[in-house]
Amino acid sequence: MFTVSTESPEETADLAQKAGQRIREGTVLCLVGDLGAGKTLFAKNLMKMLGVETEVTSPTFSLMNVYEGICPILHFDLYRIEKEEELDELGFYEYVEEPSGIVIIEWADKFPEALPEEYVTVAFQGTEREGERYIFFSCQGEKDKDFLKELEEIC
Repeated sequence: MFTVSTESPEETADLAQKAGQRIREGTVLCLVGDLGAGKTLFAKNLMKMLGVETEVTSPTFSLMNVYEGICPILHFDLYRIEKEEELDELGFYEYVEEPSGIVIIEWADKFPEALPEEYVTVAFQGTEREGERYIFFSCQGEKDKDFLKELEEIC
């Protein structure tokens, strides 16, 4: 686990692009934090680094968006999901248990028991200073430890 402090949305975007340089196919990235903490900003800039050329929007109402970059990228937003059973209707488990490409899940902490055995958590915590946030990186399982180690080294 490691923590990065950013002082502006631009610094958060730069951090996301650094993560995009190191992330590997098969990674499930769980973004957690309060509304407006920087989850979608991070996701957009990560996908930009991964070669997504179309506009990236938060799938708050569609619940899932699929993008093509250097690999398929599935972007989930669980904010409006009320019950875990709704995840079945989305095919959520099929996408996250054996991901082909990269899976990004905003509001992943709403259903922690639905997450796969291995994933990376990126937790956003705002401060009293405008634009400043702490971003905590950790991983569940062994698969993504090298990714986090490399990211920590360049941060």
